[in-house]
Amino acid sequence: MNAVNNIKVDFRTLKTSEEGNLYKITIQIPMDLGWIEDVKFILEDEFNKRKINMKYFTQNENMAYFIAETFIETKAIYHYYFSCKANGNFIYLKHKNKGNNKLIDNDEKWKLSVNFDVPDWAKGKIMYHIFLDRFNRGSNEPMKPIIRRNIHESWDEDMQIGPDQNGIWNNDFYGGDLKGIEDKLDYIKSLGVDIIYLSPIVQSQSNHRYDAADYEVVDPYAGNNDDLKNLCEKAHNLDIKIVLDAVFNHTGNDSKYFNEYGTYNTVGAYQSKDSIYSSFYRKHEENGQIVYDYWWGMKNLPECDGYAKKWIDYITGVGGIIDKWFELGIDGLRLDVADELNDDFIKLIRKAVKRNKKDGFIIGEVWKNPMRMNRQYISSAKSMDTVMNYLLIDALLRYFKYADVNKLKDILNEILTEYPDDTIKTLMNFTSTHDITRVINLLGTDEFQKYGEWAWDLNNSDYNWCKNYHLNDNQYNQGKKLLEPYIFTLTFFPGILSIFYGDEIGLDGMGNLPNRKPFPKTNHDDQILDIFKKSGNIRINETFLRNADTNIKNINSKHFIFERKDHNHKMLIFVSRVEENQNIIVPEEYQNPIKIYKINNSSLNNLTPYGAIAIKK
Repeated sequence: MNAVNNIKVDFRTLKTSEEGNLYKITIQIPMDLGWIEDVKFILEDEFNKRKINMKYFTQNENMAYFIAETFIETKAIYHYYFSCKANGNFIYLKHKNKGNNKLIDNDEKWKLSVNFDVPDWAKGKIMYHIFLDRFNRGSNEPMKPIIRRNIHESWDEDMQIGPDQNGIWNNDFYGGDLKGIEDKLDYIKSLGVDIIYLSPIVQSQSNHRYDAADYEVVDPYAGNNDDLKNLCEKAHNLDIKIVLDAVFNHTGNDSKYFNEYGTYNTVGAYQSKDSIYSSFYRKHEENGQIVYDYWWGMKNLPECDGYAKKWIDYITGVGGIIDKWFELGIDGLRLDVADELNDDFIKLIRKAVKRNKKDGFIIGEVWKNPMRMNRQYISSAKSMDTVMNYLLIDALLRYFKYADVNKLKDILNEILTEYPDDTIKTLMNFTSTHDITRVINLLGTDEFQKYGEWAWDLNNSDYNWCKNYHLNDNQYNQGKKLLEPYIFTLTFFPGILSIFYGDEIGLDGMGNLPNRKPFPKTNHDDQILDIFKKSGNIRINETFLRNADTNIKNINSKHFIFERKDHNHKMLIFVSRVEENQNIIVPEEYQNPIKIYKINNSSLNNLTPYGAIAIKK
């Protein structure tokens, strides 16, 4: 069985509906193959394979034309190819030919999305991820004491890492607020930022606010609902969108819904099984008693029941929480622990988002490949748009730190062949997040498990060790050397480049609590800031990158090469991970480029230590 890929395929939409599209499919097959017959269109998803017979239509001196009409249900990702007989010999007709005549992998097939469109405003943009309490305080009003909260008198005080004297975690507040972000919008825009992703802002018991106390109001230490509305308006004036962290898997135990401490003037679920909020929460029977479930067993996080009608309506119904948030001007949601929300609940969340804004955007916190989890995260057009790209960041870090070539090859192939194109264009490619060590520490130190599950798994996770860990000059400089080609890579990769606040000025932090330091008022590393501003300018100037395809050319232990292209533009990118000069061979078609971007004085012939070059045809 021979394989052929020099064919032309055309999809024409005859009819569109919410359930799917009726397509007319035309394939042009080179007549030099011989007598063509028994042509089939083969369509696959993760569950099924369909074979559709195609009819002979016409021919010219070079090509034979075959057509078929078929209805294809709405779905984010299909793979397809063709088969036929040529002079009696069975052959495959496919997107790429890798020479395997018995097995066809996804890289050789075409991809198709039916009625799956991610908002254009999110594609290939730059995002700024803000942990609200630690970014900037804009209000001059004194913070009023609230029970079980500790207030820092000074922005420069050390953080509380671990429990306080009463055993309570994450209850020290600096007072970073929405007005503080508003005051910094010009600075944020100077980084080329198009999207601000806010950590949770609703009233909560902790400084991270992933334990909601009242979804209907902004936390008093963060401002109020009008402040959110004003921030959205000011951001929109600068063409910046606002994405809000949405935590619908659990609430706090100190909330008006659970009310374990009697803080609120409500009868909470903890106080009575007859509470109007009791059905919000998951329960199980234990020793003949009904008890509530807690997320990962943490007693401050009672788990919500994503199948309970009252809870679903409260969040997604008309006039519900999502409606209230969008009325204040937000543009999208990041769904916390999305893999622990059921598919039907996610679909209703999407319905509520789209009811408010047709181009509302949804990012999911899913750490593994969402296409391989037997879920509907991105398998239809009725769920999420994209996910946080933990897989890629893990693979990139392992490549830059350990020269793990195979990991990077495998993950890139996985993403580029299995994810929908629009999802790829909006993957959240982060520098760091609130859940992992800061990027400067990750690149500059050897404190991580080389063969751990994730590249940021620490050898020592003692909180005091993490809190007291300080980068020495050699570690900081090594991290800084690798940071520049690392950010250069993310700049040219498809997806959203997401900057965790402070990474752009060299803020350090070992572990997922010390990484939440207050944004420093002074001692900014202007050289690192310049790296990020240059990346922002590249994204602004090279708008074709937002929708361009990606081809991986070569990955080896010293450098890797990839290409971005669309119908009108092509760009070839070389990136080094080693401290040595390397000769590179630039293809003839790129010898007279119209634009060159480079770092560390790399050139068309020489890739300098930790250097990189992007050549635009």
